[in-house]
Amino acid sequence: MVIMNRHGFSLIELLVVIAVISLLMGALSPGLWSARQQAQAVWCTSNMKQLSLALMIYEEANGRFPYAFDDRMGQPIPNGGHPGDPLCDNMGIWWLHQLEGFIDAILDRNSPAWCAARKVKDRGLEANILLGNYGVNRVILTDLQGPAGGEFVGPPLGLKQIRHPSAVLLITDSGYSQISWYGAADNVVQRFENVNREQAFYVPGLSINVNRTFPPLFHEDAVKGRHPRRTINVTYADGHVNRAKAESLLVEEIGGGWANRSPLWVP
Repeated sequence: MVIMNRHGFSLIELLVVIAVISLLMGALSPGLWSARQQAQAVWCTSNMKQLSLALMIYEEANGRFPYAFDDRMGQPIPNGGHPGDPLCDNMGIWWLHQLEGFIDAILDRNSPAWCAARKVKDRGLEANILLGNYGVNRVILTDLQGPAGGEFVGPPLGLKQIRHPSAVLLITDSGYSQISWYGAADNVVQRFENVNREQAFYVPGLSINVNRTFPPLFHEDAVKGRHPRRTINVTYADGHVNRAKAESLLVEEIGGGWANRSPLWVP
């Protein structure tokens, strides 16, 4: 007759195993999170390359870039419908509507028009493509209408009008679908609490954002940044994409005027 001893785990042994697993998870989690952030940043770079290619194709065909926003009366909204909330986002034709292959991007969350590291925290706004993805430089892709003599109103620029296209910002990570140097200048125009979200643009992770008040859905993206070490992806007017510190887009007051760091906001 063979007697077999049945040996189970004691409570202390189970606690030790749980503690070891917890320590391993604690050690691995930061690395896994960092790897995920890096992957999102790389994906974002790929998105911007595709967006810049679409913009270049448009510019070559039309001799200029598209309007960032076109609100001519009587124009039908393209396939995909209005990209935002009619109560806070202007009704009209947005720059994405005008790019070949991107008309349906408003509905397709897997398209290059959506940032992989998007941090919009409001469930009611998750489908709003204008928030927390990419913004075009309003000095190049202008609005059709606006106040007389407005800096961002008039015909969009073409490549021939940009003297240094390899140094001028075309698209960047942005709080809104349009962005300008105002969003990177300290103490210029603090429009970030405006109900009209057209004025809610900002550069994610820029240091001056800590001194500004943002609605809750913008706060983490604006203050903590979107990519590792507060970097952003920037597409230049010649089509190339570069990863840069958010701080490199800062516009500073020097000698009574405003000075751009590189990349330039104004051609």
